Amino acid sequence: MRLDKFLVSTGKLTRSESGRAARSGRLTVNGVSVRRADMHIDPEVDRVTLDGELIVYRRHTYIMLNKPSGYVSATDDKNLPTVLELLPEELRKLGLFPAGRLDRDTVGLMLLTDNGELAHFLLSPVSHVPKSYLFACRDALSSNDVETLKAGVDIGEEKPTKPAELTVNEDGLGGVITLSEGRYHQIKRMFEAVGNKITSLERLTFGPLALDASLARGEWRFLTPEEIAELEKHNRNK
Repeated sequence: MRLDKFLVSTGKLTRSESGRAARSGRLTVNGVSVRRADMHIDPEVDRVTLDGELIVYRRHTYIMLNKPSGYVSATDDKNLPTVLELLPEELRKLGLFPAGRLDRDTVGLMLLTDNGELAHFLLSPVSHVPKSYLFACRDALSSNDVETLKAGVDIGEEKPTKPAELTVNEDGLGGVITLSEGRYHQIKRMFEAVGNKITSLERLTFGPLALDASLARGEWRFLTPEEIAELEKHNRNK
């Protein structure tokens, strides 16, 4: 792996910043100062430091994105902007993809990664990974509507939806719903099944991850080591 790609994947520097850091003597590989960021290293073996700090290599990249409306959850689309277009060019070259889909008009927490095994686990129906959403709806939910949604509803498939957790605002026009599955347009179809309509939807949590309140719409950050450990722990315990 090239040194600059390694630094990009760890979130320390962009490719251009890596070149400048090398030329200014801020980088070492195995204790030796290097002046070229395009040199090849073995990230599993070589010890890389930036300004004297050891850079810990992780085989996979994990990014939290606060998805805005209007973007599709795909790596490529001929007609619409994709969530990957919100990342800088150097990160788009790492083979990242969205772990799961949010509708074009749904906003909030999205995980971008290159870890296919983990993504498969998080999205598998047998994993029952919880996902919570802040919602607003057209009509006030009645107590009967709430109990029906909690118990599971017929959305026109072979089986009804699994039981959901639901807390509703005092006016009945919004709240938080938590699902343990992810069927196509599931929440919208659930509300249609009780004669209502979703008017806005924001994902707040995905498994152990919670949307960072400091991220504005369209902003992103690398996951912290603690967040990555929680994700990987979930995968190991499957």
